[in-house]
Order: sequence, then structure tokens, then C-alpha cells
Amino acid sequence: MTRPAAAPWLMLGAAFLFALMGVCVKLASLRYGAGEIVMYRSLVGVLFIALWVRSRGGSLRTRVPGMHAWRATVGVISLALWFYAIGSGLPLATAMTLNYMSSVWMALFLIGGAVIMGGARVDGRLIATVLAGFVGVALVLRPTMAQDQLWHGLAGLGSGMIAALAYLQVSALGRAGEPDYRIVFYFSAGGVLVGAALALLQGGFTGHDLHGAALLLAVGVLATVAQLMMTRAYAIGTPLINASLHYTGIGFAFLFGVLWFDEAVSAMALAGIVLIVGAGVAATLLRARLAAQPAPE
Repeated sequence: MTRPAAAPWLMLGAAFLFALMGVCVKLASLRYGAGEIVMYRSLVGVLFIALWVRSRGGSLRTRVPGMHAWRATVGVISLALWFYAIGSGLPLATAMTLNYMSSVWMALFLIGGAVIMGGARVDGRLIATVLAGFVGVALVLRPTMAQDQLWHGLAGLGSGMIAALAYLQVSALGRAGEPDYRIVFYFSAGGVLVGAALALLQGGFTGHDLHGAALLLAVGVLATVAQLMMTRAYAIGTPLINASLHYTGIGFAFLFGVLWFDEAVSAMALAGIVLIVGAGVAATLLRARLAAQPAPE
């Protein structure tokens, strides 16, 4: 199998593992707070990447610590909100979908930037994808309002918005010449610090038993392997295909939610999920086309 042909399989594998990580987060949330889960997930990532870099003779020294600090801050906040949404009473597929709104948020940021800069015509199709995405959000969140879970839904939505800011910072770090492993390492290091601080604010650390420790280890391993697979897929594959396959994680999450937690997702929520996925794929395609257009003289 050639390298480009392997990218879709890597992306599917990453989506499957991220959804499986969501299952472990939901199970671990019965015992641990979101801050603790973030901390242990990040600790596994720090150790894994540090050992991998050492074996490859790489370096973790950076010339742009401030950029890494900002990326880690927004990324960890997004992660904590996502884990909080997963651990609440929201269905797993709903929490996953709200986090995956990041592509739609990025399109909204692009529109906002064009308006602020002035002179640049805003593509109407991009506006349509944003509107479709937020109609999908309204449909997804409608059942949660009836169940007094609106705050949890808003936390999931906020995780997607902040994730979009984190992805923009990742792009900026890439343009600054920072390798993927260094970006992941400092993000994980920030997760250890912020997660520990959140755990202390939530009342301290919880004692472990074999079951709890196994769940925390599984969250860290699944997240780290999935992140590396996704990074590799984007490095060798087609961005639009990768972005489209990334949304299969919602399908996996829906399946796991039904099988593990006997979750029922309403027809209205399913319609919202379809709208958000369609809007996310369309926004990714339009942003790629706009980026490829020559700048006006």
C-alpha cells in the first residue's frame, strides 16, 4: 500500500480510537473529575512523546515557547470542556458532534476576519455552511434543554469553538517550523499542569483501584496513538478526504453509545448531527478552495 493510499485507513483508525477514548472517558467520569482525566491523559502523552523523541534523536527545545504556551492553554481548555461534556448526561455522539463543530467555527472566524479587514468579499456559500452548522447545533441541543442539560451542551459547544482557535495556533506553529511531535509534547505538558490545577480546584485527587487506573491509562494511550495516526494521515493524505473521514468518529461514538450505555438519540438530534457533519465537510472544502485562490493585486 502506497503512502497516500494508507492515509484514509489511518484517519479511520484515528476516528475509531478517539471514539473509543470517549467511551473510556465516560466510564472514568463515574469516578474521576474532568481535570484528573485531562491530567492523566496528558501525562501518558508526555512520557510517550519524550521516549519516542529520545529514541529518534530529536529535540524538544523550541524557539517559540510563547506560541506553544498559548496553543497548550486553549487546547487544554477545549479538552477539559469536552471531557466534562462527555462525562455529563449527554449522549456520547452528541458530545462528540459538538466538539467536531470546530470546522464550522473556523469558517465563522474566516468570515469575521474578512468583515473586519474590509474590502474582501465574503463567499455566500461559506455563510450558508455556518448557518447550517448552527441550525444543526440548535437541533442537537434542543433535547438537552428538555432534560436540564443545556449547560453540558454549551460546554461541548464551547470545546469546539476553542478547539478551532487551537487548530489555528497549530497551523501557525507549523509555519514557524515546529515539528508535529514538539507541538503534541508541549500540548500534553500543558495538559498535565492545567489538569492538575483543575483537579485541585475540584476537590483534590481521587484514589485508584485497578479498574480506574486501567481506564485512565486507556484514555492516554488511545488519545496519543489516535493523535499520531491523525497527524500522519494529514501529512501524507488529501486534506478534504481526511477531514471527511474524521467525522466517522461521530458514527463510531453513536454506535458505542448505543452498545455500551444504551443511549437513545432522538430523530431531531440525528438530523442536527447530519447537518453539522455536512456543514463541517463543506466548510473544509470551501476554506481549502479559498486558500488556493491567488491573492488580489
